[in-house]
Amino acid sequence: MRTFLKILGVLVIGVVLGLAATWATVIRGGWGGAVSDGPWKTSLTVGSSEGGMYQRASVAVHGLLALNRSETIYYTANTDSAGEPLRADAHCPYRIDGRDLPARWWSITAYGADDYLIPNAAGRYSVTKNSVIQRNRDSFVANVSVDPSPENWIPVTKGPFSLSIRLYNPDPKVAADPAHIALPTITSSCGT
Repeated sequence: MRTFLKILGVLVIGVVLGLAATWATVIRGGWGGAVSDGPWKTSLTVGSSEGGMYQRASVAVHGLLALNRSETIYYTANTDSAGEPLRADAHCPYRIDGRDLPARWWSITAYGADDYLIPNAAGRYSVTKNSVIQRNRDSFVANVSVDPSPENWIPVTKGPFSLSIRLYNPDPKVAADPAHIALPTITSSCGT
């Protein structure tokens, strides 16, 4: 009986440690090669041969289609430029200010806390290089809010969300040094 209890105890401890390691590396996304540029974060190993099994599993769980870095570079923001978590509330929009990004084509998309597109009646999920209307030469402004906005609006629902930038066919300088490009700022009109 004692031997059985010891074996059972070892199995329980092994399962708990395995689940904790899975949560820390796959669910939470503990990827290697992390790079930050303001509120935006990317990984140098997503979509490359250096990405290990935990990173591939995390990419599969979080729904990010990871193409090769020479084809696409992904940035994700979970906070605004002041470091505050992105959280949509009524009448409290976010503003994204930036310049055209150094890629053949780019998009900025909002995702809900479940890592999926946020359903909305307008059927809008992102702004892109081609869809951005409000421009000043090569710069743009986009609005992220619960309430409709006339131009460059990315609808979100109340609660936490994240923003992702995709740079398709990025400039070779971006692929070489993704931490030092001019990415958009994210500001809240409500402050903290």
